[in-house]
Amino acid sequence: MNKPARKGLTRIIWAGYYSYRGIIAACRYEAAFRQELILMFIMLPFAFWLGETAEQRILLIGPCVLVIIVELMNSAIEAVVDRIGSEMHELSGRAKDMGSAAVLFSLILVIISWGLIAWHRFGLNVTP
Repeated sequence: MNKPARKGLTRIIWAGYYSYRGIIAACRYEAAFRQELILMFIMLPFAFWLGETAEQRILLIGPCVLVIIVELMNSAIEAVVDRIGSEMHELSGRAKDMGSAAVLFSLILVIISWGLIAWHRFGLNVTP
């Protein structure tokens, strides 16, 4: 299957359209993506409240966006593995498990960044 050779602005427009289709597909078929997206939109206003500086707000919002990115990649891996076949295979399981682990680490990053900034704002503020 050959793709049409698009160039310039046309290529960018089509790339945006394909990205839009990917987001719609993730919303339609991936419960974890929907949950994380809703959670991110709930957390965004709190990031502006909790973060006292632009840097802190970036450190609160960035990991939330990263979770969405990693979840999209994990869902893409799962879709490709499921497309190949439904039989159990060690490599298929490993690919899905690694994608899941990537999501876990991105969620841990959210917890750490939010926890440290909340600690800085409300907790024991020790500065040398």
